[in-house]
Amino acid sequence: MSTVPEISVVIPYRGRPDNLRLALSSLAEQTLRPQVVIGAMEYSAEYVAICREFTATLNVVSVLSAAPWKVGAARNLALRQATGEVVVLMDVDMTLPSRSLETLWERHFGYGQRVCVVGQMLDYDNNTGDVTSVVARSWEHYRKVLDDLQARPSVHDDPRLRTPQVIPWSFAWTALIALRRDTTPFFDEAFTGYGVEDLEWAYRVSRSGTPIVMGRDLYGVHLPHVRDVAANRRTETVNYRYFLRRWPGHDVELACALGDFEANAAYPELLRALAGARLSVVLGHDDVLTIGVSGDDTPGEVRERLPIAGLALPYDDHSIAEARLLPPVLRLGGRFTALVRAEAHRVARTVTEEVPS
Repeated sequence: MSTVPEISVVIPYRGRPDNLRLALSSLAEQTLRPQVVIGAMEYSAEYVAICREFTATLNVVSVLSAAPWKVGAARNLALRQATGEVVVLMDVDMTLPSRSLETLWERHFGYGQRVCVVGQMLDYDNNTGDVTSVVARSWEHYRKVLDDLQARPSVHDDPRLRTPQVIPWSFAWTALIALRRDTTPFFDEAFTGYGVEDLEWAYRVSRSGTPIVMGRDLYGVHLPHVRDVAANRRTETVNYRYFLRRWPGHDVELACALGDFEANAAYPELLRALAGARLSVVLGHDDVLTIGVSGDDTPGEVRERLPIAGLALPYDDHSIAEARLLPPVLRLGGRFTALVRAEAHRVARTVTEEVPS
């Protein structure tokens, strides 16, 4: 067990100076001081000045790039320079109570544990409304909020704690996540804009055998920032379809259809509806997409076969000539069949259904 553990906090950054100053203020008061590595997709005198404010209290490493903004690329820039035994992925819009990193080490990593700990995001509204302007509050304000939280016997305020964690990666929002550096993959930089790059990353963490758990003793306060929900939804939709294309499966298609949080709650119901059936969608060379193919059945010449039920599909709108729905997906019932029908009508110019016997 290390007597002086090193934790590297990895922060992606562009254009949020007020958030950055508050995030660094919270890290500068940690009882276990970290290395802070910032992947900055910009260069500005203001950014450099903020980092300089903390050089006496923090080991701040900046990696700068003039490339277009991608949050995964920014994290990767920083990850390549991280040296700590444990990496904490923390967004610039988060602040932590002063004992957070020390507690994280003692309770989750001090004896060599190999786990991915997802921190609670407090004061986060899960992207439900636009934010057009923000009045920056002082560090003294947030210090008081964080100290009050830390004085409580327990903090269970994140809504993810009120839903059983059935799909481990679905709760892994990278605003605050910790794991060992040697188990930390890089982010897929094909994702653009808002959303999903963290879920795909966590999916690979889960597949590697690293348990993903909610950290009841790791939490931070989310900072407000300008937000355009409609713009976020547009890129999130594209990113979900890329995720599904890369990792087709019932858990991923459900997240693509309902969103990560809702999919986690609905997954047991979907498994019951499937009743162990192995369903696929098959795209033929005749530009016909057959949805609800059972087992190893093969309807005609196959261009592509994906092991999903069709709740979500990785195809563009009206890009396929015809979609045929087979009885197995029509028997799923309720909202699942409704989702399949909606997706079929979205991707295909004509939709037919084979009535169940």
